Amino acid sequence: MPAETPSRSRQYKVHGLDCAEEVSALRREIGPLAGGDGTLSFDILQGKMTVPADVPAERIQRAVAAAGLRAEPWREPQRGQPARSPDNRARWLAAAASGGLTLAGLGAQLAGGTTTSVAIPLYVLAVLSGVAFVLPKAWLALRRLRPDMNLLMTVAVCGAMAIEEWFEAATVSCLFALSLALEAWSVGRARRAVAALLDLTPATARVIDATGERQTPVEAVTPGTRFVVHAGERIPLDGSVASGASDVNQAPITGESLPVSKGPGDDVFAGTINGAGTLEVVSSRAADDTTLAHIIQMVGQAQTRRAPSEQWVERFARVYTPTVMLLAVAALVLPPLLFDRGWTDSLYGALVLLVIACPCALVIATPVAVVAALASAARQGVLIKGGLHVETPASLRAIAFDKTGTLTTGDLHVVELVPLDGHDERELLFRAAALEARSGHPIARAILLRAKQDGVYVVAARDVRTLPGRGVAGDIDGREFWLGSHRYLEERNEETPEVHRRLEQMAGEGRSVVVVGNERHVCGLLALADRPRPNAREALGALRALGIEHIALLTGDNRATAAAVGAAVGADEVLAELLPEEKVAEVERLVARFGRVAMVGDGVNDAPALARATLGIAMGAAGSDAAIETADVALMSDDLERLPWLVRHSRRTLRIVRANIAFALATKALFVALAFAGHSSLWLAIAADTGAALLVIANALRLLRNR
Repeated sequence: MPAETPSRSRQYKVHGLDCAEEVSALRREIGPLAGGDGTLSFDILQGKMTVPADVPAERIQRAVAAAGLRAEPWREPQRGQPARSPDNRARWLAAAASGGLTLAGLGAQLAGGTTTSVAIPLYVLAVLSGVAFVLPKAWLALRRLRPDMNLLMTVAVCGAMAIEEWFEAATVSCLFALSLALEAWSVGRARRAVAALLDLTPATARVIDATGERQTPVEAVTPGTRFVVHAGERIPLDGSVASGASDVNQAPITGESLPVSKGPGDDVFAGTINGAGTLEVVSSRAADDTTLAHIIQMVGQAQTRRAPSEQWVERFARVYTPTVMLLAVAALVLPPLLFDRGWTDSLYGALVLLVIACPCALVIATPVAVVAALASAARQGVLIKGGLHVETPASLRAIAFDKTGTLTTGDLHVVELVPLDGHDERELLFRAAALEARSGHPIARAILLRAKQDGVYVVAARDVRTLPGRGVAGDIDGREFWLGSHRYLEERNEETPEVHRRLEQMAGEGRSVVVVGNERHVCGLLALADRPRPNAREALGALRALGIEHIALLTGDNRATAAAVGAAVGADEVLAELLPEEKVAEVERLVARFGRVAMVGDGVNDAPALARATLGIAMGAAGSDAAIETADVALMSDDLERLPWLVRHSRRTLRIVRANIAFALATKALFVALAFAGHSSLWLAIAADTGAALLVIANALRLLRNR
């Protein structure tokens, strides 16, 4: 649904809005007040809720409080200040206290040989610490007759304590408290990363008016205003170049591997970096409507679309908990009424049933499997951000890749030298390196690296001057030489048909070409390219062998370069010259076609697509903070071969989790049947429940062994 306009909506900061569970609760409480939950929108990353303006504020705040949260009017964060995330210290302290008290209780129990009078109080304190943030939500779920994971965990703890399994009750409490703290921490990290995107744009613009240049806050600059951007500065607003020429690094927005030459009439984006020239730009959008602003908005919106489909335990609890209670009542009432069984025996049978139905094995097995899977993945250089994303890779059907820095190394290399007019390769390389000796441009770094590798001794040219948007020129051994683009060669009217044909051929192969010449002729051509990662083709082949049906390459780079890389790595589909919103649209198309789609990227421009995909995977070693924090998985070594490993690891985890669930449920079903038949006992139920918990934990810990 389109976002509400400011005049018809009101925004609130909701404290505790960390996941889809809170969104569902808010929709249930506030939807009826707002004319349906379709009128509401949520930004989990910023903890923001938008509601129709005609709903009284006091009613909104009461409804939020009824959902167990707290709301206050929204205030925009100030530029340059760190993003404010919920205070997670109390959650960590509760989890740490629960864990410490559990270990202390276990030590006292072992020392005493049984659950001593010292151990029990320690276990009780561990339980109280662990459920401190759970009990209010469990009470709300019970009051609304909507059982959820919080209620399930509370029932498990109470059941364990009722049968005097104190250590089990404390362990469940500790694990659940730790998972809540990790969830809030990860959301806080994502919030800070998105807020940091604001720092990509300057706070002010150099506006040009009748009195000259003056610094003006970007929020006050209206479309149509003329401003100037000097060499090396970030461009503050989207606009069109009015005068001047320069190379602009657009990687933060488009992901292009090379700076793009800009001249009059060309569009520029806020957050990109101006090169050596000076540009005068006419703004085309307000500060809150720039391409970068849309990136920030899309990240938050895409996060809210994620349904907690992997949290099967919560859905199971909605049926399991009331069903168990009804069965216990039936076990108490029906035998005396139908089979003339004594009420004392029926009460005992109902108690046995409640003990058997204690879901501790279910509650413990899944977190242990998830923690083991996360630890095992970390050892392999794969950072998985929470249990929600452990099982997702197992069901992927398609994967979309960014190009620069993901499938390629992200660094330019001189891949071909073409000397002309009697020059040789070493002479051509010497002159190009001499002209670029003191430059930090990516092309200059590539040329100097090739000169070093070929053993060419470089002496810097004298009187070097930059030709904005064209190249450089300088004096070498008393003669004037220049290095520039194909367009600059055309401007000099020195291009021959042979040189033109060769330049077009090299560009068609996806290479960037620079020309070296003097006042008489062209000395030669240098082709540069961003090379695919050495193991990219093998990694993509391994993914196909695992059943991935479709592999797409999505990039902001030019079509020729993208096609060359796509062919080199074996992609099924190549889409080039995409802006961030177009990448999101392509990911949505893939999701509509295949259902389960991963996006792999490394740049700020990839963040919205990473958030929109079923699974976002960032290249962690060289990736941007925004991409890493937005993604669900980060490859900390930038090793693409970790992707097929991740799919195999996820499938193994899923097999173990399903086996644990099946075993726990089968055990409970067996003893429920025995309880109804009158062939079970309380001590046998305790033994079965404890034994099932130990077995599923042991099975889950197998994930720690890497294979």
